[in-house]
Amino acid sequence: MPDDRPPLPAFSREADGPHPVCGIDEVGRGPWAGPVVAAAVILDPAAVPDGLNDSKLVPAQRREALAVEIQLAACVGIGVATVAEIEAMNILQASFLAMRRAVAALERRPALALVDGHITPPGLPCPCRPVVGGDGLALSIAAASIVAKVTRDRMMVALSQQFPGYGWETNMGYGTRGHAVGLGRLGVSPHHRRSFAPVHKMLWEASLVSS
Repeated sequence: MPDDRPPLPAFSREADGPHPVCGIDEVGRGPWAGPVVAAAVILDPAAVPDGLNDSKLVPAQRREALAVEIQLAACVGIGVATVAEIEAMNILQASFLAMRRAVAALERRPALALVDGHITPPGLPCPCRPVVGGDGLALSIAAASIVAKVTRDRMMVALSQQFPGYGWETNMGYGTRGHAVGLGRLGVSPHHRRSFAPVHKMLWEASLVSS
């Protein structure tokens, strides 16, 4: 089904102030399994893909197509923080790490970063502004949200082929009923976040049985 909605209107802070501006967003803070992925995008004002919006509001097929268009027309950086890094430093700090890696992967250094949410990652090489609900307000953040989601979804589909039974190809590691059933039947995989409450509880219960 085509997405007939008009493109997201440009956010005023993308037109004003220093340039170039990059939008930053991450995907994957909440899942029980898999990495957290961030994207940083500097759009070309002369080649902004039509239909940019919060990735959650764009149909999957259109989202895939937009991700390709964004990577062809814009300057894109992608950063990943692994499950081991999430466990070592907590999910918020791992998200910040993925964001820093995404900005570092850009071929151009931004003069300003707009970050979705109310807090910004420390250690960026440019000034940074938080934008609450930014993936629905700023074109560059919307583009970053699409690239980050498509990238992470592809990673989880690939992992589902190596570790079938958890439903990662559809739930992307989030805590669905099917995922919980898979955990109960198969146990914890190397890609599960052991510090997250449902996984931690299962490990604790298993230790009681074995002790």
